[in-house]
Amino acid sequence: MTKRILILPGDGIGPEIVAEAVKVLNRLIADGLDLELEYGLVGGAAYDASGQPLPAETLAQARAADAILLGAVGGPQYESLDRPLRPEQGLLGLRAELGLFSNLRPAILYPQLAGASTLRPEVVSGLDMMIVRELTGGIYFGQPRGVRILENGEREGFNTLVYRESEIERIARSAFEIARKRGRKLCSVDKANVLEVTELWRTVVKEVGRDYPDVELSHMYVDNAAMQLVRAPKQFDVIVTTNMFGDILSDAAAMLTGSIGMLPSASLDANAKGMYEPIHGSAPDIAGKSIANPLATILSVGMMLRYSFGLADDADRIAAAVSNVLDQGLRTADIATAGQTAVTTAGMGDAVVAAIM
Repeated sequence: MTKRILILPGDGIGPEIVAEAVKVLNRLIADGLDLELEYGLVGGAAYDASGQPLPAETLAQARAADAILLGAVGGPQYESLDRPLRPEQGLLGLRAELGLFSNLRPAILYPQLAGASTLRPEVVSGLDMMIVRELTGGIYFGQPRGVRILENGEREGFNTLVYRESEIERIARSAFEIARKRGRKLCSVDKANVLEVTELWRTVVKEVGRDYPDVELSHMYVDNAAMQLVRAPKQFDVIVTTNMFGDILSDAAAMLTGSIGMLPSASLDANAKGMYEPIHGSAPDIAGKSIANPLATILSVGMMLRYSFGLADDADRIAAAVSNVLDQGLRTADIATAGQTAVTTAGMGDAVVAAIM
């Protein structure tokens, strides 16, 4: 049965890195994989074309697709727009409208890149963790929010952090299930000593944990977790946390791997339909320079095959190809070390395609 994939290149380096991931998809199609690719607009590109960051047509395409591949959204030229029109609202809208509540962000250090991490190799070598971030609730979506003028004329900004028990339970179950397939260790990160919302978070995660006696559950405050990620990252197997905490911690974890350009992500609904994207942003400062790293986007295709389509063997082919290319010494500028010549974005994509067995 044909699987329909919606391609949303987006803004900045998005079109460049997505083009390389599409090369990989086309190689798999040539090998017999029954995939159909369709393109759409989101973010700044959609605003430029239609005046909206998430046009109704794109949302309809997303609903009809079996999976979505996204590049990145945003750019400085859009920062003066009213908030509902900014590119990031297109991304948030997709997550909310499609119910993509479970965000999987693996942090894996390829042994070939141990020298590219800012930490000592003995601290990060062998790193393989998964951060499970709740994606459709929390402070990014809570109401009320805004900026108001107080009686004394002073401006005050406010946002609402809110989680319902059902939201916590479903992300906890998602994380426990993933932990079962890995090292059976789950660390729930919160700020329960200060925030009532995450006090409830901890309570509900403990309750869900009773259904998973085979998974070792621990809890950690987010400030300590940030420190531990840098001090001893290999103590973690799976981390589950809130939308904002996950956003921050996963970017910190990215640098353990040598570059944020190496990390893919999956955002899944309750039926494993997903949107797949690199965790980095649109990087407008390097857009059009052919130096962006496409590997996170290519590895996001691998996650798509694994989690939405159940094609683990094809996902493994992509991972092996990326490892093969790194073995060859090929590097983009962000992961090149002294003495290594960086290849272009397209050069890296071509090398991965050639390495697929």
